[in-house]
Amino acid sequence: MVLNRRLSKAISNVAWSEFITYLKYKSNENQVQIVQIDKYFPSSKTCSRCGSVKKDLTLQDRTYICTECGFEIDRDLNASINILKQARME
Repeated sequence: MVLNRRLSKAISNVAWSEFITYLKYKSNENQVQIVQIDKYFPSSKTCSRCGSVKKDLTLQDRTYICTECGFEIDRDLNASINILKQARME
């Protein structure tokens, strides 16, 4: 059903919604805190060192190079650091 162009988005959204609901249920049961980050948070485009946002980053760019401070890091590692920082702020 996910291969159907008209239904795939709705089916995927429902699956994520159910997953989040189940995750919250289990976290409450085990006294674990869940922090949800906004889906539009620019984790890949934000420098994890200085916080500047690089607007022209494409999916082909696998290494993040900050134009402000010159920091160079793997794009996925940079995003994970930013997500961790965002979760600690909330």
